[in-house]
Amino acid sequence: MRKYHAKLGLQSSSDAWLEASVSASEELISGGKFSLNTSGDLPYRDLFISSAPVASEVLLTVAADPELAVYHDANWWWTSSTYGARISLTKTFVNTYLQQNGQPFTDKLGYETMVFSEEVKDRDLRLGQTIRMQDYTRTNAGAVVPAPPIFSYTYTGYQPIKWTVDDMFYDGGNRNFNSISVMRYAEILLNHAEAKKELGDFDADDWTTTIGALRTRAGIANTMQLPTRIDPYLQSNYFPEISDAIMLEIRRERGIELVLEGLRFYDLVRWKKGELMEMTWDGFYVPALDTPLDLNEDGMSDVAFYTTTPTNPVAGVTYINVSENIPSGVSPQKLTQGGKGRLTWLQHIPKVWQDKKYLYPIPENDLLLNPELGQNPGW
Repeated sequence: MRKYHAKLGLQSSSDAWLEASVSASEELISGGKFSLNTSGDLPYRDLFISSAPVASEVLLTVAADPELAVYHDANWWWTSSTYGARISLTKTFVNTYLQQNGQPFTDKLGYETMVFSEEVKDRDLRLGQTIRMQDYTRTNAGAVVPAPPIFSYTYTGYQPIKWTVDDMFYDGGNRNFNSISVMRYAEILLNHAEAKKELGDFDADDWTTTIGALRTRAGIANTMQLPTRIDPYLQSNYFPEISDAIMLEIRRERGIELVLEGLRFYDLVRWKKGELMEMTWDGFYVPALDTPLDLNEDGMSDVAFYTTTPTNPVAGVTYINVSENIPSGVSPQKLTQGGKGRLTWLQHIPKVWQDKKYLYPIPENDLLLNPELGQNPGW
């Protein structure tokens, strides 16, 4: 934070903290006690749905235990249309997941208008272990059933599964006992890469140990070569002030690897990128109104978008009203081009970043105890 927040007047001390981060991460890396989990068919997702912490990678966890009647409600929170926050990824962010050949997805001709079932193919394997797509299934009373994105939950089409076990039994109430990781070895690798790059001391071996290793687990080819080309999409949408290809890729990797783990806001604060909180909440591309879409290509249509109530609705299809006249109590979703385009959500509500939010307010109770503390700027 000290490096990018010039008004604090602390930039001269930023290197000392970066060096401390490098030292701490090097101690863990060289110690050999931890490593990236590469076991099983879903080595990334297993970190978030295993009942016992994956000991090779997880440094700190919140563990549940059915024998002690210690549970949590992750499934309920991530699948309920009324209880959870209905958080979904945005298309702008999903576009940053690389192709399996190592190239940016946004290099593909026509990427802007690909339907969901096409855009998720041949991508970084973490995408399919983070959201519902393609052949994702769930268990309902012992039966395995297809599980495309459900629009009673998701507003964008990119519905998370990262913390959600697949058995629908756990969807209602405090029933989960999968462990919740708080700190992983992957985060240590990302800290190491970012701190060394900020210090100007990042080389090909560092890339191989950190970003290369993470991308290898994600099934991405050509992971061990230092990048030399700037991805114009990533730069223009997120970091136009950065002209270093390696730093851009480190930031891409941090966003993808740690998505939905509660760290993104603090990354944006550290980089002085609070304005990214103002980005449009956008969703997948809809090619036409009144045309049901098969999101997981199982032969069954899943969702359709309309402005006039359909007279002959297809059984099993969720219909979403994207007209200007939204009934009371329904969160407004629109298409960017009227009868087609990207989904957007709550565009009528202004999203305004204020720089005072880079610091939390001093709590009132603390000020009552000691008025000499003063208050942070703007609060």
